[in-house]
Amino acid sequence: MSNFIILSDSSCDLPENLRQQFNIDVVPFYISFDKENYLKENIDIKIYDFYEKIVSEKIIPKTSLPSMEDYCEYFKKHLDNGLDILCFTICSELSGSYQSAVNAANIMLEDYPERKILVIDSRKATVAQGLLVIEASKMQKAGFSIEETFEKMEQLKHEGIIVFTIDTLEYLQKGGRIGKASALAGSLLNIKPILLLDNGILEPHSKVRGRKKSLSEILKIFNEYIKDDINKYEVAIAHAHCKDEAIELEKNLNEKYNIKLSYPIFDIGVTVGAHTGATAIGVGFIKKFDA
Repeated sequence: MSNFIILSDSSCDLPENLRQQFNIDVVPFYISFDKENYLKENIDIKIYDFYEKIVSEKIIPKTSLPSMEDYCEYFKKHLDNGLDILCFTICSELSGSYQSAVNAANIMLEDYPERKILVIDSRKATVAQGLLVIEASKMQKAGFSIEETFEKMEQLKHEGIIVFTIDTLEYLQKGGRIGKASALAGSLLNIKPILLLDNGILEPHSKVRGRKKSLSEILKIFNEYIKDDINKYEVAIAHAHCKDEAIELEKNLNEKYNIKLSYPIFDIGVTVGAHTGATAIGVGFIKKFDA
């Protein structure tokens, strides 16, 4: 196997069993409920506890990206073991994590000039980012070099999206993504937005009335993108704090397309969940590296 390690910031939302299976190291984001004390995602606070807290206490939390020092610490650990590093981050439009990682790489390479640190702006987040990272691991296990893997990931990061819905616009409004009037109108009319994260851009796709219809709309949009190429993509379901609906969505997806998803349902972590609330649910997909 090529002598490099794959890292990602925690916005990839990879379940622990997949991190272990594909040997992915994860640099955590931070979350704060009081803007003073910051907790590391999945280290100081678990995802389930995070959602329970924001739902029960009606808190709008604040996230903070991994610092340059955080990245340096993780990079050094692997550099000291003689490994090169391929690092993925959430799309740069949503966070400064990419620049933080690039700055850390430049610093560490001064002390380790014989090593390589390649950083990729995934143009993705949550489940779509996680699927991209897994494809990199598959290439590594197939014997590809870090440079070959990097070049392929730079192509594949444009070959997939996540389409999702949320039950309330409150968190997007408090985060400055939409106006207060839009959030209020959406709540009064039971309007559910369908959103896409496509090539780094978070944008509205459509609006429907009612939660059930919004979940059906997700599958419709998925079909529009995939068409007859389902076998060329890896696909996974992700949810914030609505596991039963995620299970039902996966069932409907499997029945509609006669497929069995390769990976378990992803839990949307605090990085994205802080901006969507506890009702986000969707489908992410990325083209396979050997498709």
